[in-house]
Amino acid sequence: MFCNQCEQAANGTGCNISGVCGKKPDVAALQDHLIYGLKSLALYADKIGRNAEIDRFTIEGLFTTVTNVDFEPARIGGMIKQCYELKEKAKAAYGSAIANPVADWKPAEDLAGMVNQGEQHGINTQHVNEDIRSVIEILMYGLKGMAAYMDHAMILGRTDDEVMAFFQKALAATTNASAGLMDVVGLAMECGKHNLTVMGLLNAAHTDTYGHPVPTPVQLGTKSGKAILVSGHDLKMLEEILKQTEGKGINIYTHGEMLPAHGYPGLKKYSHLVGNFGGAWQDQAKEFANFPGAIIFNTNCIQRPSDSYTDRLFTWGLVAWPGVKHVDGWDFSAVINKALECPGLPENPGQEILTGFGHNAVLGVADKVIAAVKSGDIKHFFLVGGCDGAKSGRNYYTEFAEKAPKDTVILTLACGKYRFNKLDFGDIGGIPRLLDIGQCNDAYSAIQIAVALAGAFECGVNDLPLSMVLSWYEQKAVVILLTLLHLGIKNIKLGPTLPAFITPNILNFLVENFNIGPITTAEADLKAILG
Repeated sequence: MFCNQCEQAANGTGCNISGVCGKKPDVAALQDHLIYGLKSLALYADKIGRNAEIDRFTIEGLFTTVTNVDFEPARIGGMIKQCYELKEKAKAAYGSAIANPVADWKPAEDLAGMVNQGEQHGINTQHVNEDIRSVIEILMYGLKGMAAYMDHAMILGRTDDEVMAFFQKALAATTNASAGLMDVVGLAMECGKHNLTVMGLLNAAHTDTYGHPVPTPVQLGTKSGKAILVSGHDLKMLEEILKQTEGKGINIYTHGEMLPAHGYPGLKKYSHLVGNFGGAWQDQAKEFANFPGAIIFNTNCIQRPSDSYTDRLFTWGLVAWPGVKHVDGWDFSAVINKALECPGLPENPGQEILTGFGHNAVLGVADKVIAAVKSGDIKHFFLVGGCDGAKSGRNYYTEFAEKAPKDTVILTLACGKYRFNKLDFGDIGGIPRLLDIGQCNDAYSAIQIAVALAGAFECGVNDLPLSMVLSWYEQKAVVILLTLLHLGIKNIKLGPTLPAFITPNILNFLVENFNIGPITTAEADLKAILG
């Protein structure tokens, strides 16, 4: 196996024995095989136009291969078979064969055979030129990240034909051995453009369904009673859990990227949504051992579970781990019954933190923010956020937030916020210095805030007193970065390390065109930004 798609790639280059994430070589090979199959499918899907079944499968197939989603070989093998069936249907609809070796793909009948085939289609086979291969990787990881956001939007009934056409076009284009470097660069930038549409779709789906987030205090302690812990990103799944547990004496807690759910009026109305338990995804093994209730994952972030809580752990949707009970569909009675069997949590109130500062909430007080900037009370804005992770170096983000001058405001999003969201930053004239915008997909809100401020000050976003200091871990962070680059945003600081899949030449391209740079130390970077 060889996998370098996440920030924790072994030795900073790639995992070639077993994934740091817990992915075994057979799973890695099956995921590579599924991606190859999706490219074969796309060659025909790009020709026949929109097909709802194919489009939906493409999204699920790509999301399945995102880091920390599906570790179950049999499930991935089943998706490979389904991919082939859909490819044959698309081929029949097109009416003729396509002259491309990838179009001739046919999987083996058994799982072992599919694993062997997958070993022949790893990422290093995507192109002979390392720079073109590097950009193909960037594009593929962008597509995977965008598929994750599109999956959530589709669950809430939203899609976009132009975006779906791009998925198929881009996947098909990666099979073109004669494509030039700038051809693939153009596709990567186009991926960033379409992801802005997808994040807008998802934002509209969330706010139309659950209302605009409002600033809301969230309890970090526990309430006496039976309990379910929901981890992941999907709000619709959380809503269904809330509905099905209403009146049953079960308290619902969020974990990780579910924390922002507390800010949505349509979710916070449930009185048994009582708080947030634990922090970011990488601490789950030690935290879940101390949660005496049922636990369920609804999207990526799962790690190898400890024996201390496997019996009360569930997965849902595209998430799977061998030996862990999986919930298909929307009936969560098995999770509820397990929660009722468990001892539950004690009454133990704790700290409260604020969430719910989406763009609607922030722009609702834009006049105060603008006045504070013009008066000099607010000197600078920092967007400090992104993915958290277990690898060393992420304490930088805690130090950066702590050392940011008291006349600056910190916007944050995604699970990187857990590095500092329990600290007291105070306020500036009633405006909290720390504004939790939401999940990783709520980078859309951060963009809307930046665009609105640029309009108010009659300048470009790059001319604002705004700096982006971002942490990355997996493929959703990659596509958000592509979106920022599509918008022409420059001077981004990125860490804790740069992606292993970016070659020196491609890094130079990003530096020359966008002035992207790696983080150094909190003190040095603050000095460089503020002068």
